[in-house]
Amino acid sequence: MNTFNEFGQPVGEALIDWQPRQHPSRVVLQGHYCRLEPLRVEHTHALFSAYSLAEDTRSWTWLLREPDATAEEFANWVASVSELSDPIHFTVMDNQTQSPVGTLSLMRIDPKNGVVEVGHVHFSPLLSRTPGSTEAQYLLMRYVFDTLGYRRYEWKCNSLNEPSRKAALRLGFQFEGRFRQALVIKGRNRDTDWFSILDKEWPALASAFESWLATDNFTADGKQKRSLESWRETRV
Repeated sequence: MNTFNEFGQPVGEALIDWQPRQHPSRVVLQGHYCRLEPLRVEHTHALFSAYSLAEDTRSWTWLLREPDATAEEFANWVASVSELSDPIHFTVMDNQTQSPVGTLSLMRIDPKNGVVEVGHVHFSPLLSRTPGSTEAQYLLMRYVFDTLGYRRYEWKCNSLNEPSRKAALRLGFQFEGRFRQALVIKGRNRDTDWFSILDKEWPALASAFESWLATDNFTADGKQKRSLESWRETRV
């Protein structure tokens, strides 16, 4: 709620007890279907193999990097980013196979204002379109909001990346707008679409995630009984 100053000008809501938040750490986040571990060089071989299961390289189209031609190239990239404080890269580990199946990160970390972005999302065919892919996103959101107490969680993507746009909306992000000619990526223009979740929206979203991820929401062959969107509608 906006308030007014002594000049009658509208000003933002006062955050009386606000304090800068803790910087995210390289923690392990445990879920039912998967867990997130800090990305390590030891994950390289299995991750490269998992990504190589894809029929083509279309999953790399929207990433900031070109596909790695060899496991050694991929290992060099992992070594170059695994100790960074921003972004902090996480490996998604399948709890059933105990193998790495994808990665994602926390980036553009702003503890002073309690803002962080999820990015560098790259899920292999072993993870895409599985309950674990949704749970991986949920685990990172829960860490940001419930453990760290951040106010804002962002998702940004190329405006032409329709799968990413749809994923953001499915997960409960709100579309905020388009930044035209925001970046030059791989020699091409990129307009960037911005999405966010706010802390006040998180409790209802968290409840919907938990209901969707529950084992009784899936049939014996792994098909969902109710969509995440339908669970969310009952929480609003």
